[in-house]
Amino acid sequence: MSKRIKIGISHGDVNGISYEVIIKSLMDSRILDLCVPIIYGSPKVAAYHKKALELEDLNMNSIRNAGEASNKRVNIINCIDEEIRVELGKSTKQAGESSYLALKTAVEDLKEKNIDALVTGPINKQNIQSEDFKYSGHTEYLEEAFGVNEVIMLMVSDILKVGVVAGHIPIADLTSFITTEKIISKITTLNHSLQKDFGIRKPKIAVLGLNPHAGDEGLLGSEEKEVIEPAIEKVKASHILAFGPYPADGFFGSGKYTKFDAVLAMYHDQGLIPFKTISGDNGVNYTAGLPIVRTSPAHGTAYEIAGKNEASEESFRNAIYLACDIIKNRELYKEINANPLGSNKSMENAKDMDARDLEE
Repeated sequence: MSKRIKIGISHGDVNGISYEVIIKSLMDSRILDLCVPIIYGSPKVAAYHKKALELEDLNMNSIRNAGEASNKRVNIINCIDEEIRVELGKSTKQAGESSYLALKTAVEDLKEKNIDALVTGPINKQNIQSEDFKYSGHTEYLEEAFGVNEVIMLMVSDILKVGVVAGHIPIADLTSFITTEKIISKITTLNHSLQKDFGIRKPKIAVLGLNPHAGDEGLLGSEEKEVIEPAIEKVKASHILAFGPYPADGFFGSGKYTKFDAVLAMYHDQGLIPFKTISGDNGVNYTAGLPIVRTSPAHGTAYEIAGKNEASEESFRNAIYLACDIIKNRELYKEINANPLGSNKSMENAKDMDARDLEE
């Protein structure tokens, strides 16, 4: 890309660790070599957190809109009522309102192409609820905001990529939510994202079972035979390299995940527990299937350590890196598909592109 990448950052819940991980990430001057950060939040709240955490080395450039952003500074746009009260470690209505206002403003700029990608700070899914926000999380809000029929929550690290069929769905509703058609749609979305966003030409996708031991030939449940296997066979007919269903415990316990480019779990905890155990603080949450790029850290508000300077910024920093990588990969994918015979590059080369190489 010839122009500098503009990364919008919504500040999340002001009473949690969001500002801490944002500030710590942006204190690394190498971020400014990679992109132009624009925080959607509050200069006043940012100053409060810097002082409370004794992280006052980072200077922020207050701007009115993304067009005023400096390429050499960390920029911040005020989106909220300056009279907001920060109450570290507490869930408050004001914090929820400010989370939504920052997100809304950043999404408006995404739609207008004033920024190139969005990295979202963690929100509290309860206090953000209002007449304007009636969603179970960022993923569902963005799905509707950008008018897409299918997205997939994809957890990403250098070690592992895990998507889920049922994201923020109660366990009691899983069997009615997980259908053959839904699995086909998720696999197709995941496959396309791996090609377009991660530069993997022929992705290998492992699909997990729903029941213990993947149903044990029907003894422990019929969903594998009746729902999941037909979906895998259907996508294989479309030349997608999907395999399974695999029993989740043995699949992760044996390290079999290392033989695949991505894993599709049936539900949230089935995928995210092993992902977070294996990936540690390195993981990033990516919303695959959107026309825009959105990443976030793979953690929540962590009220219990807010204001204590104990939060690791690694996941948030990786979320910035990943957003930049995906933007570059999408440009390359577009170039190759516009002129597939005339380009000497390949999507296999794109797979190796990683903004973190700039650290060396």
